[in-house]
This record gives sequence, structure tokens and C-alpha cells, in this order.
Amino acid sequence: MLRHLSAAALVAAAGLAFAAPPAAAAGCPVKDTIKFSGLDWGSNHFHVAVARVLVEKGWGCTSESIPTTTAPSLNALAKGDLHISMEIWYANNREIWDKMKATGKVMEPGGVSITGADQGFYVPRYLIEGDKKRGIKAAAPDLKSVADLGKYANLFQDPEEPSKGRFYNCKIGWNCERVNTKKMQSYGLDGKFTNFRPGTGEALAAAIASAYKRGKPIVAYYWTPTWLLGKYDMVMLKEPEYNEEIWKKLDKAKSGKGMKATAYPTIKVIIGMNKKFAAAAGPITAMLSKYVLDSNTVNKALVFMRENKDKTGAKAAANFLKNNAAIWTKWVPADIAAKVKAAL
Repeated sequence: MLRHLSAAALVAAAGLAFAAPPAAAAGCPVKDTIKFSGLDWGSNHFHVAVARVLVEKGWGCTSESIPTTTAPSLNALAKGDLHISMEIWYANNREIWDKMKATGKVMEPGGVSITGADQGFYVPRYLIEGDKKRGIKAAAPDLKSVADLGKYANLFQDPEEPSKGRFYNCKIGWNCERVNTKKMQSYGLDGKFTNFRPGTGEALAAAIASAYKRGKPIVAYYWTPTWLLGKYDMVMLKEPEYNEEIWKKLDKAKSGKGMKATAYPTIKVIIGMNKKFAAAAGPITAMLSKYVLDSNTVNKALVFMRENKDKTGAKAAANFLKNNAAIWTKWVPADIAAKVKAAL
């Protein structure tokens, strides 16, 4: 994270392009419409919707979400065509983001939209602990790590190749599919499990949901935050603690055979801003410096979005703000919180 100026210093350093007229000093700190990166996935929709309620109802600003994808959104942020990105997956975009910060055109206010985005190999909790309410006995009480999967291959029997278990990987073309394939080789599981790649991400989620509803065994790659892990009680199996050197070697290798493997890194998802805008938008920048949500909270929001057919995240944002005042009121001054509550 960058070291940042105080809100007062940021306002003082504001560029004229974003400066607010004196009449607006008591309301929105900027005269322009605030433009958010409208990245096309659920968690970003939710974060943008929450932030838009806060700036519109709290400060009286106008805002919009501009549809975009990752690389173009970061370039637009540097140019000032976009003002705020609520989700920058830093580990996935380290090189381009660090270069942009070095130009002095973008900054991180300090907030974290998702504190712990994890990915790995998951099984339903009922396989390990059972589920009395559903009458399910623990079929694999000693299953704790990926290394343990070998002795439970028969439990995850592949219907098309019964002599092996089935591991549900990502779809072909996703980077995680390539990494997981090498991990299976590294852990010596490629001879005991078929490496099954569903045709789409939706098909992977459907396979897990179907097995869970029927109380059946399944082992699959998945990640947070997602509606699926918000809805179903899954356990991520342990792997050797993340080691950057081992990770880089495995990532570059063509095969995982004879290689060491390591857990996926936990990713912190940060907030980014155009630096001129951040300077002008002092109190909003201060709010985003305090904006922090954990993966579990975002999982629940994604479940709400799915169950309420809420594609924009607007309903989930309203639900979150109504029921989690203890969280978000820490981000804003008391008078702003009062305005938002009144609007809700």
C-alpha cells in the first residue's frame, strides 16, 4: 500500500479539473459525476453499488458505473476517464498497477474491498464431519489436506473411469486449470484421479451444487468470494504454506512431475483511484481508506444477489447497508451516516 496524504492535504492538492465550486463545499466535494469501474463480475457490482449509495445519499454526489474490463479500466483510471475502481486484484495485475503508481497518476486510498480471496481444492464439510440434520455420516473423517486425497480416491469415483476418483478442475483456458493440473502431478494424484474440466465456470458450480444437494462426495477447485461458497458449507483442503519461490518455479514449469507445490496465495483485493480525483474528493477518499470487507461478507452478498436476481448489486447493497450499520458507519462521519440511514 502507498503512504497517503491526509484528506485535508489531498483537497489542497486537488487539480482544477475536479475542484468543486464553493457552493458545493457542504455537499459533494466534486462537481463532476463520479465514474466507477463497472467491471463485469458480481463482487465488483456489489462494491460499486455500496459505494454509490454512500456518495450519492451521504454527500449528494452524482455517480455512474461505466462497463469495462480489467486492463482498459486501469488505463482509464490513470487518464482520469474513470475515477474509482472498487476491485483491483493486485496479485493478478501487479506489474501494470505498479507501473501506473510510479507515474503518479493513480493511488490506493488504503481500503480493501476483499481482505482474503482464497482459492484451492474444496470438499463438502459433511464428508469430514457428517451432517446429523441430513442423516449424513462422515465418509472421510481424516481428510484434511490435498495430500490425503490419494487414500480416498474411491470415495470420489469417476463414473466414466471407475478405477479412479474424479477431480473437478477449472475449465480449459483458465490459468487455474493449468496450475491445478501441475499440482495434481506434483502431489502424485494424477494416477489416482481423472482431471475433469467442465465446459464452463457455470458447469463447475452446477456440479458442486448438485453433489452438495444430494449429499454426495465431490472434490473440486473453487475460489472466494463466490455465491457458491456463501451458500454451501465447503472446506478448503490444506496444502503446503504458500511459498513464492516454489510458486514461481511451478508456474513456469511445463509439468508438475518431480516438482514441489504450494498453496495458492491469498489475494488482497484493493481499491484504486485516479490521483487528481482523490485529491479533490477528500472526504470520499477518506471513506474509501476505511472501506474494508472480508470474503465471507461478500460471499453472503453474492448469495443475496443470486437469490434475488440482482444483477447490478443494488438490492444487495441496500440489504447490506440496512443490516450492517456497525460495519459501514465506521467508514463515514456521523452526519453522512445519518443521511444514508434516512435515505434507506
